[in-house]
Amino acid sequence: MSNEYEFEDVTTDAAIATYQASTPIFEGLIKEIRELSRKKPDATMSASKVKIVNRVLNDLLNILKAEPTGKYLEILNDESLPQVSDAVLTMVQFESALEAFKSKYRQYVDDERHWITQENLDAWNADSQEEDSEN
Repeated sequence: MSNEYEFEDVTTDAAIATYQASTPIFEGLIKEIRELSRKKPDATMSASKVKIVNRVLNDLLNILKAEPTGKYLEILNDESLPQVSDAVLTMVQFESALEAFKSKYRQYVDDERHWITQENLDAWNADSQEEDSEN
């Protein structure tokens, strides 16, 4: 690595850790909620289901709210419990935001895909400076 690494869009290791911890759980939940929606789209979600989904959505909201798609995201209303079909709609918005987050911050660097984080950039640039000083 012999160049300075600069990217327009940079996130943090902490945001990536949240993404990686929450996304598999979110994917499992949306799969279940979609299945419920196929069976009973007009059914009202239970308070316990809303609470479970909202825990994950809150974690995701922490990393997605600053993104361009973040203005469209909100957790499920736990006071007037949503219908299952409404929950699916909300979760699909999160699903789209997660896809946008990944495509924005996961890029090819030296022929390998990496998360573009400030911590990675600092390490790559330090390595690049070491290589330059050795030559």
